[in-house]
Amino acid sequence: MCNLYQLTSSEQAIRALFRAMEGEPGPLPPDGRVYPGRAAPLVVAARAGRALATMLWGVQGPRSAGSRPVTNVRNLESPFWRPLLGQEHRALVPASAFAEWSATPDPATGRKRQHWFALAGRPLFAFAGLFRAADDGGPLRFAFLTCAPNAQVAAVHPKAMPVILLDDAADAWLMGVDARTFQQPLAEGALVERIVEGRTG
Repeated sequence: MCNLYQLTSSEQAIRALFRAMEGEPGPLPPDGRVYPGRAAPLVVAARAGRALATMLWGVQGPRSAGSRPVTNVRNLESPFWRPLLGQEHRALVPASAFAEWSATPDPATGRKRQHWFALAGRPLFAFAGLFRAADDGGPLRFAFLTCAPNAQVAAVHPKAMPVILLDDAADAWLMGVDARTFQQPLAEGALVERIVEGRTG
């Protein structure tokens, strides 16, 4: 489960890559890190093209899931998620890297370690996002799709990785193409593991 990602690109870079000329988002995360419950920019379809919007990461899930917001979406057959798979609930979630925790503690520190993954040669990419209104009428909230991990991520986190949309896939996602077709891991070698400065826990 991915519960931390990084966004270090500027608003101008996000607008240029994802062709989002409308919207007035709030400030980008000051430290470049996005945690559950934190506001982040998303790209959504608009009447004249695409727009930037600010939403909170974590959708209030079904009562059976407890009170914690849901950040990752894997089961698209769930009655909770099916109504959100239409084009009107889709978004691109800009990101620069994502983190997964090691399965076992580091022998030197006794703590699990963050492993950061980024796209080779691409400082900015997008996750496949879904969003909905909050039950209490508050800000819009989002989550993003996950899929089986490729070998690079599975070596750290064998359960899942975020769905990353490259090139035409980002357009297809916003146009409403069947969501299940996107739940595929990236090709081997597409990701690089990198060191991210700052705290690790």
